[in-house]
Amino acid sequence: MSQKKAVVLVSGGLDSTTVLAIARSEGYACYSMSFDYGQRHCSELAAAECTAKALGAVEHKVIKLDLRAIGGSALTDDNIAVPEEETGGIPVTYVPARNTVFLSIALGWAEVLGCDDIFIGVNAVDFSGYPDCRPEYIAAYEVMANLATRAGAEGNKLHIRTPLIHLSKAEIIQQGIALGVDYGLTVSCYQANDLGEACGKCDSCRLRKQGFVQAGVADPTRYQLM
Repeated sequence: MSQKKAVVLVSGGLDSTTVLAIARSEGYACYSMSFDYGQRHCSELAAAECTAKALGAVEHKVIKLDLRAIGGSALTDDNIAVPEEETGGIPVTYVPARNTVFLSIALGWAEVLGCDDIFIGVNAVDFSGYPDCRPEYIAAYEVMANLATRAGAEGNKLHIRTPLIHLSKAEIIQQGIALGVDYGLTVSCYQANDLGEACGKCDSCRLRKQGFVQAGVADPTRYQLM
C-alpha cells in the first residue's frame, strides 16, 4: 500500500515548520509548497527550502505570485511601515486574501498529486488578528474545496488540516521540539535582513520571543545587531 500524501504550506517560519514535522510524524509523504509573492524579504523562502529538506519533504515547490500588484499590506507595500509596537484590530501586516490564494494553489497541486490532505499552520490563539486564520474560515474553505474540485465531485473528500489552530505559541514550540524541529533554521520576522536575522521588534518577533519564554526553551533566533 503506497504512503499517503499531503501538501504542506510552508513559509519558513516557526508555525508552518512545526506543521510539516507533524504531517511527517503522522506518516504522510509531504509535498511542501512556498510562495514568492512579493513579500518584504526572501530570507524566509531560503528558510522554507532548508526546513523542507531537513524534515524530509519529497518535493519542495516555490510558486511565484505578484501580490505587490494589489498591495494593501505592510508586507507587500514598502510605503506601509511594519508596526514595531502592538496594535489593535486587524494589523497592517495582514495580506488581503493571502491564505485563500495560497490554499487555492495548494488545492490544485493536491488534485494533481492525488492526495486528500492539505496542511496549513493557521492559528486562532496567537494569530495577530488575521481573519483568514479562524476555524470558521477553514471550515468554509473545506466545504468550497469539496464542491469545486473533480476529486470532491468524485467522492474523494479533501481535508484542510490545521493541527496548530487551538495551540498557544509555547505549545507549538514544545510540540515541535518533541518532533525534532530545529527552530534555528526558521525565519518568522516580517522584516528580516538578507541573512535571515530578525528585527526583534515586529509583532511576529514579539509572539515568537514570548513563545520560547513561556515554553521554557532557549530562543535560537538570530537577531540583527542594533
